[in-house]
Amino acid sequence: MEATEPGTVSAAQEDIPVKVVAAGALCWRVRDGKLQVLMIHRPRYDDWSWPKGKLDAGETTPECAVREVREEVGINITLGIPLPATVYPVASGMKIVHYWASRVDSDKPTPDGREVDGVRWCSPEEAGESLTNPTDRLPLQELVLAYDEQRLHSWPLIIVRHAKAKPRSSWTRAEGERPLVASGLRQALAVSRLLVAWRPKRVVSSPWLRCVQTVRPYVKAQGTKFKTVDALTEHNARRKPGKARSAIEALFDKAKPVAVCTHRPVLPLVFDTLAAHMPADMASGLPDKDPYLAPGEAVICQVSHADEGRILSLEKYRAFDD
Repeated sequence: MEATEPGTVSAAQEDIPVKVVAAGALCWRVRDGKLQVLMIHRPRYDDWSWPKGKLDAGETTPECAVREVREEVGINITLGIPLPATVYPVASGMKIVHYWASRVDSDKPTPDGREVDGVRWCSPEEAGESLTNPTDRLPLQELVLAYDEQRLHSWPLIIVRHAKAKPRSSWTRAEGERPLVASGLRQALAVSRLLVAWRPKRVVSSPWLRCVQTVRPYVKAQGTKFKTVDALTEHNARRKPGKARSAIEALFDKAKPVAVCTHRPVLPLVFDTLAAHMPADMASGLPDKDPYLAPGEAVICQVSHADEGRILSLEKYRAFDD
């Protein structure tokens, strides 16, 4: 299941019944001081567009966007700020395509030869003239605006609530040893797949078992740096909330892609800290009611490199729940 990401679909679009959901990315780079974007040519439609495609079963839109770019042009991207979604009619009804910006520095795009038979880097002006579908100009316009405002260069800060654990009522041993249930372990695998969309290079977690088990699949699969922080346990956060806030604040000082896994009772402290780094209208989109996040759900913030500590975007997704 996927939670709605704020700020990507207009209120008018939300009232339109959608039959097809897809996702993709606008890959960008800077050459000789000028912004370039990656366009693809699809022989089936004889059109110029952005890499994108429909969701697979059990897939979130961020996972879909990363997969489609990899399959169509052979690049393993990480997602940056979300861009406006496009909505338009297709044979089966209305289709929505969710987009993200994605910086590509060194990888060389290679058409898959089946869905895509041509690629080219071009200026936004050239892209705007070449796009076959007029609605594809909407995310391009936002990309250009974000570049002009220095909002494209960012790093992800991800907050994850641990996956489904054994109920407190049926657990008689130490609270820090309460593990995930079988469905929670499967959910942890889904969390790992979701995190790949942003590829955080560090993972910080409460040392309690259910949090460690939630992020373990990602840490093992990606070989990322892993650190436990005592201040993020339920017990310590309740006794010394200032230290829990400081643990989150320290992540902004490092300014590197990171995922944090903690507990439901700690989330209000985490979100209060995040709110101080974003505009008030964005902060209003942070969860503010118990349980704040569902088990395995994540909040993704893109943090500015140009304006240190400023959060540029806010999204929320739930790992696939069987």
